[in-house]
Amino acid sequence: MTEDQPDPPDLPKTLLKPLERQSPDRLDDVSAYARELARWKRAERERELAEARKRESITDGEEIDLRERGISADSHEYEDVPTSGAYITIKETKPGYEYYYWQWREGNSWKNKYIAPVDPKNTTKN
Repeated sequence: MTEDQPDPPDLPKTLLKPLERQSPDRLDDVSAYARELARWKRAERERELAEARKRESITDGEEIDLRERGISADSHEYEDVPTSGAYITIKETKPGYEYYYWQWREGNSWKNKYIAPVDPKNTTKN
């Protein structure tokens, strides 16, 4: 009884065809490298998120201001906002118009969700 060749993952042919021509030992090396590369990329993504959070997060004073206005700074209370990895930032949509947003990383892109204007007199929702 012969074993069937495994079904390939959904990868471009430019990647699959060269892999199919490699020896088992070389494929083991490629596999080990791919695992390490994936681990490194995940760590880089986490580092990038931590740096962005440090650079862009609101201050403790701004968080207190939100709470005093009756606006929650708890991601659990917002629909569609992840409970970990999300942080509050201020975005200026046009000169003089600043808004609080939740911001987080999703895959390779950044996502955000509107919270409130920074200036409570500015009630225009972006």
